[in-house]
Amino acid sequence: MTTISYSPADSGSRGALWTGRVLTTLCALFMLFDAISHIAKPTPVVDAFTRLGFPLSLGVPLGIIELACIALYAVPSTTVFGAVLLTGYLGGAVATNLRAGSPFWSEALFPVYFGILIWAGVVLRDRGVLALLLGRRS
Repeated sequence: MTTISYSPADSGSRGALWTGRVLTTLCALFMLFDAISHIAKPTPVVDAFTRLGFPLSLGVPLGIIELACIALYAVPSTTVFGAVLLTGYLGGAVATNLRAGSPFWSEALFPVYFGILIWAGVVLRDRGVLALLLGRRS
């Protein structure tokens, strides 16, 4: 049986570490803004919910789910778990945009692009995560 060892201290260069930290912070802040806007329901969010065919009453539950995922992503010991949950959340956004007929390369795939940034931040902060994701022994 093959085992994959994972060491949280397995980071690359200082530059990669800091780039990962900055990327993670920016992604968390963007998602935090998104979650708060779902809860506050300003006019652009109301319009988007209408266009996407979602009842406005789902704004608060979606915002709370997103806040929980962000909290896990922001805590270093649960970053990977938070990134997995945010990836699922973003997958739902892709499905919603495709169902609504949003422009493919810009709007429908935006959550995919953002998910790549989320995981890039995680991998830059800890190279062991990349080895784990690729199934390599470190």
